Amino acid sequence: MEEKLLKALYSIITPAKIEKFERIAAERTKHVTVAVENLYQEHNASAVMRSCDCFGIQDLHIIESDNVFNVNKDIALGAGQWVNDYHYTDKLYPTTNCIQSLKDRGYKIAATTPHTDAYTINTVPIDEPIAFLFGTEQTGLSEKALDLADYYVKIPMVGFTESFNISVSAALTINTIRTRLEAQSDLNWKLSHEEQTKLKIEWCKKIIKNSDNVVKDFMRRIAENE
Repeated sequence: MEEKLLKALYSIITPAKIEKFERIAAERTKHVTVAVENLYQEHNASAVMRSCDCFGIQDLHIIESDNVFNVNKDIALGAGQWVNDYHYTDKLYPTTNCIQSLKDRGYKIAATTPHTDAYTINTVPIDEPIAFLFGTEQTGLSEKALDLADYYVKIPMVGFTESFNISVSAALTINTIRTRLEAQSDLNWKLSHEEQTKLKIEWCKKIIKNSDNVVKDFMRRIAENE
């Protein structure tokens, strides 16, 4: 059914869009995901989302304990259309809820911190699904996030400054992990065919006017022909 729906949707979008959707979906991953905790500067929030899209990270998890995650369209450059964002807004336990949700889905939790006994982004294990947590601009991750993490991870540095800006840290981390994934031919880290099909359907709906009605009409026609 989903294959037939995608074929129908492809019949009303341009060949250029089809080629782009096919190419990009084939490079997407959920083996690695990103979670951000309580970011308050919208340019950083937007830049993290943009980095996720650029490096093929499909899911972004957003913990909003005190600050609302606002996206600056001039910085995100439309990334919000193509990345799945999940918000955790419970005022009491948003961090716990996010991390537990990720663990329930099989992710190891990697808290980014300049902690002295941390893995580096070059050495942290990536054979299992992994979620990288990034904290607020001034204070980093909360104690709760650090307590619940499976790993501590840091970016190797040789200068006087202790840390990078949050958006730079996220981009460096994602890029390094992406490169490591591509080097491991025995690791099945890309989306399955079924996941890619579902994702491409969602992307089609983003660019088709009155997409809900269009999908309903196509689904009715498909059902009638079966």
